[in-house]
Parts: sequence; C-alpha cells; structure tokens
Amino acid sequence: MTAIRLPLTALVLVLALGACQPAGDPAASATQDAATVPGTAGGTSPFGEAAIWDGEVDACRGQAPVADDCLSKAMQAAKASPQAIAAAHQLGAQGNPGYVSAWRDQDGVGIATIEYPFRANTNEGTLLVDSAGHTVDVDADVLPEMSRADATVKPFLDAHPDASPFAPAEASGSEALPNGGVRLIYSTPLRTCHACAEDGVLRVAYDFDAQRRFAGKQILDLR
Repeated sequence: MTAIRLPLTALVLVLALGACQPAGDPAASATQDAATVPGTAGGTSPFGEAAIWDGEVDACRGQAPVADDCLSKAMQAAKASPQAIAAAHQLGAQGNPGYVSAWRDQDGVGIATIEYPFRANTNEGTLLVDSAGHTVDVDADVLPEMSRADATVKPFLDAHPDASPFAPAEASGSEALPNGGVRLIYSTPLRTCHACAEDGVLRVAYDFDAQRRFAGKQILDLR
C-alpha cells in the first residue's frame, strides 16, 4: 500500500489546525451528553433499578411551577438514592416532573415505569431505556400529524375523525429482528374523550439493534 505524503507546508497547516481545535468537540460528544446527568457516578444515565423510589409527595401538590423543586427536596429528605434523584431531575428538566416507580429488563432493553404525581390525568407512563442510556417515551407523539395521511392509518381516521390517542400505552408483545435486534410493541387506545369507549387501537413498534441501541419507531397498524 502506497503511503500518502503531504508537502511540508501542508503538514504544518494540518498540525496548526489541530492545535486550534477545542479539547472537547461538541458534535462528537452530543450523543454521550444526551445520556449524561449531573450527580450520577461516571456521568452515566441514572435510569435503572437503583433509581426506584416510592415516597410521599402530597406536600408538593398545587405548587406549580415549582413542583419539580419541591419533589427534589422531598426525595432528598426521604434519603432517596442519588440515581433516583438524578432521574427525577432529568424528568423535571424535560418538563415532566416525576420519578421512577418500577424497573424491569426485557430482552436487554430497560423499561422504567414513571410516576407523574402532579398531572391531572395519566399519572403513570413508560420510558424505554437503551444501552446508551437514551430514553424513549412510549406516550410521546405516537401519531404524528405527518403520518395521518399514511395508508396504514388514514382509513381509520377518515371513519373516526374525532378520535385521538389516549395514554398510557400498554406493552403488547415483542419480536426478534434480523442481526440480533429486538422490537418492542406498545398499543395505545383511540377515543374521543377520557370516559368514552375505545374507537380503535394504535400499535407502535420500537426497534433496538443487537447492542440494544434505539434504532427508531414505526406505526404497525391502527384498527
């Protein structure tokens, strides 16, 4: 193999440019930072079995918009683990004050049950946690506006124009994917109101590769 030789002037320029680069490249560390939460050992994701907490938060109710701060103080006073406090801090930073109330592993993917004590409705949710610590909310944007014209869902929506997804989604199976990946399937009912009967069920697939990194989601069907 022939080595590529640079003229001396070009080599000097390359070395000079390298010396001018910042020590931490934001673009290179963006993925890592998404899973980094202050207060956790090694800068790793706090979501895991050690993040489980179940305490009293009644004193914080009705204190919006400072409920998140009150929750953090209540958890500290109750001697919650650093991981539990850090996970609650991350949820609060995303505008969803809450805490991890349960944790389990399915086919190498972490599944965190989240308690949202200050919501008027739907006080429980689910986050899928991949091997890099990134979280996926199975109740977030399950039926994007751009997908409503898709042949998979359009016939149903044409027949039920007022129906909307109502959280929480429920686990409804898993499938092995090629090359060692896994697909987790969640179902969300569609209704016209909280107390109304179901008009249909939307099934969404969440795919993870062989290393259990999140690979994307897709609508399977709506019927």
